Amino acid sequence: MRSKGKITAWNDDRGFGFLIPNTGGKQVFIHIKAFNHRNRRPEIGQIVTYTLSTDKQGRPCATQAILAGDRGQIGKRSRSGVFSILFAVVFLAVVGLSAATARTPLPIFALYLAVSIFTFILYALDKSAAKSGAWRTEERTLHLLSLAGGWPGALIAQQRLRHKSSKQSFQFTFWLTVLLNCALFMWIHTSTGSVVLKSFINRVI
Repeated sequence: MRSKGKITAWNDDRGFGFLIPNTGGKQVFIHIKAFNHRNRRPEIGQIVTYTLSTDKQGRPCATQAILAGDRGQIGKRSRSGVFSILFAVVFLAVVGLSAATARTPLPIFALYLAVSIFTFILYALDKSAAKSGAWRTEERTLHLLSLAGGWPGALIAQQRLRHKSSKQSFQFTFWLTVLLNCALFMWIHTSTGSVVLKSFINRVI
C-alpha cells in the first residue's frame, strides 16, 4: 500500500532524513537509496509517495519513494541533461580548436582538460561517499575547481552521475563560477589579457 508524507528533516551530506505521514503517527526514516528516481535531491517540506516498511531494528522506514512531481519531470530533465553535456563538450572542442590554431595557448587547453577530468573524478568519489556515509568533498572545493576551469567536467558529472544537479543553492553558485570562468577565458583573448597571460605563462614555465 502506498503512503504519502512530508519530509521534516534531511541531512543531504549523509543522504538520509525523516518524514511524517499525512495520516499522522510516528516519523518514518528515509534514505536516499529509497528513491526510485533521483532527479532531484530531497529537501525539507517536499511531499513523498512511498511504501512503508521496517528496517533491521524494526523501525518504520520508507522504500520505493518518489518525490512529488518527479514522474512529470523525467523527460524534461533528460533533455536538459543532454543540452548541458553538449554545452560542456562543445566548449572544450572550441578551446581545443582555438589552441590548435594558436589563438589560445596550449597550456590553457591542457588546464581545462586536466582539471575537468579531475573534477569529474571528484564528483564520482563524492557521490560514492554520500551513499556510504564516508567523508564528503566540500562544496567549496567543487566550486573552486569549476572556477579554475573544471566546470565542463563538473557539468558532465552532474548529469551523468545525477549528483548535485538538483540542489538549487549549489547550482546557483556553480553557474556563477561558469560565467566567471567564461568571462576570464574571453578576457585572455583581449590585447591586455593576452599580454598578462603570456607574462604569467613565461614565469611559470
